[in-house]
Amino acid sequence: MLTLLLAAVLSQAVPRPPAPPPPPDALERMNQSIDALTRKVWPSVVQIQVTGYGARDEGARGQVNAVVTRQQSVGSGFVIDPDGYILTNAHVVNGAQRVQVVVPPANADGSLATALSARMNVVPARIVGITTEIDLALLKVDGLKLPALPLATYTQVRQGETVFAFGSPGGLRNTLTHGLVSAVARQVDPDSPLIYIQTDAPINPGNSGGPLVNTRGEVVGVNTFILSQSGGNEGLGFAIPCATARTVFKQFQRYGQLRRQEVGMSLQTITQEMAASLKLSRDNGLIVSDVWPGGPAEAAGLKIGDILVSVDGQPADNLPTVNYNFRLRDTADPVKIVVLRGTSEMTFSVSAIEEKSDFDSVSAMADPLKSLVPELGILGVEIDPKVAASVKGLRDLWGIVVIARAAGAAGEVPLLPRDIIRSFNNQATATLAQLRNLVKDVKPGTPITLQIQRDGRLMYISFTPN
Repeated sequence: MLTLLLAAVLSQAVPRPPAPPPPPDALERMNQSIDALTRKVWPSVVQIQVTGYGARDEGARGQVNAVVTRQQSVGSGFVIDPDGYILTNAHVVNGAQRVQVVVPPANADGSLATALSARMNVVPARIVGITTEIDLALLKVDGLKLPALPLATYTQVRQGETVFAFGSPGGLRNTLTHGLVSAVARQVDPDSPLIYIQTDAPINPGNSGGPLVNTRGEVVGVNTFILSQSGGNEGLGFAIPCATARTVFKQFQRYGQLRRQEVGMSLQTITQEMAASLKLSRDNGLIVSDVWPGGPAEAAGLKIGDILVSVDGQPADNLPTVNYNFRLRDTADPVKIVVLRGTSEMTFSVSAIEEKSDFDSVSAMADPLKSLVPELGILGVEIDPKVAASVKGLRDLWGIVVIARAAGAAGEVPLLPRDIIRSFNNQATATLAQLRNLVKDVKPGTPITLQIQRDGRLMYISFTPN
């Protein structure tokens, strides 16, 4: 009895080790993973503040409207290279007089402490390159080393994959939303070769240019526009794929503009009627409708009527895919083109040539303060030797290139971007000063006729200012 009593007392006197805490449940593990993701991503996401001439408001696809006004606007961007290179949308900075970037602190993590911090590091940025066609722009912040986000591999992006949108919707910095990849390759406009990643992650005006990232913190796309009846998020958001972003960044960093590759041939989609009447060996796919005289395709031996099978090993099933592959191509190697000629399969090695974007480079030369002709509601650039070297097909080495339309026109002025103004009521206009003086001398209600060059053709446009 005494032994049992002593054993009981000793067992109570020796403390037992505390029980281990229960492992976190699945929801808590998910929260921890998202917290780790935000700590990784936020130091590389910036807010972009723009002063200058921009869109009066964003269109249904986030593109710049035809009419621009002087304004202040806010967008998003992310660091794509640690030497201070920041990627955003072209419509965020198009027409900017001044671009500033709000750089997050190194410890930005979305926590309460950093959210309440009043510290803001606002630094100037310059535009390195801009393409309004693809809607991407590359900015450079000098003197800063910033953490960069890696780009995902586009071929590994999957429908249903979890993604997060980082940015500043409505100017609200450090906003995070969550959703899925709704579609990995969405062609919104059937007449455009551009392809987008569709997501239901909430995106709103101000998110433009921000990153859409996967669970590994890799950028799968650049948030660009939404389809919406209300103007706000309705679950139809679209991002420029990471593959496009990678190619645009590399070319902007190296050349300051895009250098698209061309092989000198035109393609059309094969219809059943075409296949039957031309007795083609296939009733689908693409047919070579033109081989440009003196071009690489002609030199390689391609012929009108050839049916495209593949380009660089990728199936040539439809026109958007082939055009998109050419946009992403970033190698000096010859293009491997496989075609059907009759029933025989033939392979050609075609040396591609580079096509530069002349209008984008000319747009970068515009100074919004000096380029405005308010009565006509345009921003223009005088043709000088530098501009002339960038613009193809000029009839003469003088005139004014219309860069964009601006608010304030005295009536409906039927000018479009890329038009070249040559004369005003039969008086030659070689400088902006001449054009402004001629406009000011016209009384309201007096008709005006401009001679312009549009798409390589000369034409007159007439209108009557209010």
